[in-house]
Amino acid sequence: MGGRNSVMSWIAGIFCTGVVVGLFWFAIPIVPTLVAVVGDALRALFA
Repeated sequence: MGGRNSVMSWIAGIFCTGVVVGLFWFAIPIVPTLVAVVGDALRALFA
């Protein structure tokens, strides 16, 4: 937020960081499934 109050910029930055961390936290459980799908696809492609 160029030209804005630095306090508001910090609050917005902390809020955005929290949203990104929250989305990452919710995405963690899909990682093993995603690895399995990619592995199966690669095995099928090169089998």
